[in-house]
Amino acid sequence: MNVLMPQALQTKQHFTVLDGLRGIAALGVVTYHFMEMVYPDYTKNIIGHGFLAVDFFFCLSGFVIGYAYDDRMEKIGMVEFFKSRIIRLHPLVLLGSILGLLAFLFDPFGGHPGIFSIGKIILLFLSSALLIPFPIIEERGFNLFGLNAPAWSLFWEYVANIFYAFILYRLSKKYLLVLAILGAFVLGTVAYNSGSLMGGWAGSNFWDGGARILYSFLAGLLIFRFKWIIKNKLGFIGLSILLSLTLVMPFFQYNWLSELLVVLFYFPLLIALGAGTSIHESLKKLCAFLGKISYPLYMTHYAAIWMFGNYYNTFKPQGIELAFVITMGILLLLGFAYLTMILYDIPLRKYLNSKRIGK
Repeated sequence: MNVLMPQALQTKQHFTVLDGLRGIAALGVVTYHFMEMVYPDYTKNIIGHGFLAVDFFFCLSGFVIGYAYDDRMEKIGMVEFFKSRIIRLHPLVLLGSILGLLAFLFDPFGGHPGIFSIGKIILLFLSSALLIPFPIIEERGFNLFGLNAPAWSLFWEYVANIFYAFILYRLSKKYLLVLAILGAFVLGTVAYNSGSLMGGWAGSNFWDGGARILYSFLAGLLIFRFKWIIKNKLGFIGLSILLSLTLVMPFFQYNWLSELLVVLFYFPLLIALGAGTSIHESLKKLCAFLGKISYPLYMTHYAAIWMFGNYYNTFKPQGIELAFVITMGILLLLGFAYLTMILYDIPLRKYLNSKRIGK
């Protein structure tokens, strides 16, 4: 392996393998959420480290934001940057909130919407739609966003984008590196004190999410700034295996340390390898599809997860039946995410972008 010359990033090539890896990470998250309903004890979950996919997302986001905007922030300005990010991210935040509300009210397998007043349900929906943390549902572990739990990471994604627009894009590589080192110490402290890097999704571990994105977003941005792109022949399949191994790694006494090392070093390495690898022509369409569907899948799947949890607690399926239900659930969610992408997300973003540029 050898490091590519800086010129490799001067043309706006598309990092197809990174798109594919984003999709693999999203599938890992969905599988993890199904399995955590079956095995609340994460040490017994075959994909018990699936939550680390979010740290991979954060690192990839830093790389992509730097790649997409570093050389044109001065030209487009902060207002256009924020418009661009809102159009890219928020349509699915809204849809995920709507789906979460419908599942909350009409779950055929359980749930207790009747214990909440109409006013509180409205507040739950508005907080989810506007990404304002509102952790009040005890039955759902006081998730920051009780109607669409994964929205917690989008909250921090917006925070990172705000810091990027106001501060980070202006900073030199030296100061970014100093911030990343400080972020690593903060993340290490969180990992040691909590025994894991699982936090960020609930009121009780809110600031853990800030520590997770602080380091990983900066690490991704530094990969771009320093041109740490490693040329290799691992390809999409090889890197997918390397990414998947982190999600299924076992728990042990020093679990916090293994998670920390994965986030500090392994995920940035995968980003550098993914940006520098080659891809077989036959896999390009698959990677493109996985990349496009990853965000719709991530933001629309959790309403079904709550219903699956109630279904599992009511009927207790086991063995082949359980494997069938989860497999079909993942396939149906993929299909729904695809329909969401082509019928809602892409057309709406196209419309909003056309209005933005006055066409």
